[in-house]
Amino acid sequence: MMADQITAVSQLEALYDRPSRNSLVKVAQHITPEYRAWIGASRFCILSTVGADGTDGSPRGDEDPVAWIQDPQTLLMPDWRGNNRLDSLRNIVEDGRVSLMFMVPGKSNVVRINGQAHLSVSAAHLAMFERKGQLPRCVMVVSVSEVYGQCARAIIRSGLWDGQAGPDLPSMGDILQAQTAGEAEQSARIDSAAYEKDWRARVTKSLW
Repeated sequence: MMADQITAVSQLEALYDRPSRNSLVKVAQHITPEYRAWIGASRFCILSTVGADGTDGSPRGDEDPVAWIQDPQTLLMPDWRGNNRLDSLRNIVEDGRVSLMFMVPGKSNVVRINGQAHLSVSAAHLAMFERKGQLPRCVMVVSVSEVYGQCARAIIRSGLWDGQAGPDLPSMGDILQAQTAGEAEQSARIDSAAYEKDWRARVTKSLW
């Protein structure tokens, strides 16, 4: 059985093609205006954490944006009433590494953030999220190290939002165009319209 198990990164990489340039240049080290629009439109995300007892994936949702952007490097997320297991929060106290995946109904792309988090109970942070006289127990403060869009194929394959219209947000082509706008060589700059046309043609041929 061991012969059928991947035990080295080199074995894994040998199974796949090299990542495309577009999949790399979409990564930003702060929240750009294009990514800000996506996060601001998201009322649901998955929070992933790691701690002494293992990993945890937790759904987070709100009637307002699920996370508030304090600045391009910082996200705030209130912790509202739940089941009091505290799995994610305990992990953050033990090991601040977090990943967030933001979804918007009707949109095939998702936006992912990696970073470090801590929990705040400062009066100022809590008061920012006061709602009908209620305050969150604490606020998760995320220092962003990476933000990027995820390939749409998974959501398209699953049919998750079939028949549901989404809000008008920057496309992945728009994001890539902004990310490469500063390239000295014209050939290195990505045109949004050309990217979207090419991507739609490719995804219909290679969804699986």
